[in-house]
Amino acid sequence: MAHDAKKKDLLEWVTKHVDKLRGNEYYATGTTGKLLSTVLDGIHCLKSGPLGGDQQLGSLISEGKIDYLIFFWDPMTSQPHDVDVKALLRLSVLYDIPTACNRASADFMVSSGLFGEEYKPEVTDYSDYLNRRI
Repeated sequence: MAHDAKKKDLLEWVTKHVDKLRGNEYYATGTTGKLLSTVLDGIHCLKSGPLGGDQQLGSLISEGKIDYLIFFWDPMTSQPHDVDVKALLRLSVLYDIPTACNRASADFMVSSGLFGEEYKPEVTDYSDYLNRRI
């Protein structure tokens, strides 16, 4: 996914790495998904971020259906759905999902020997925490 000011950067990045990305299924928010589907197959389009797409993606993370998150976000522009973005990033950390937020981190991700391999995240068991709060 990508904020509006970063969609072009993400499209360029996907185009550069299309050979490494092929053969997988991807979930993307609204316009970003439509844009990426012009260069890569296997894109499932969710709703636009401000219309709930960020939350849909967060739900998929919590269900264990997302292996990693590539999200080119714009640190210079306030977004009307900033709280949703923060929640999405929180879930990627909570569920130990590798997360790339810019070209450099995305480059490191796809060049890792772990990329495309079976990887089991080490999700912390929060049951003690939850029991203390009741």
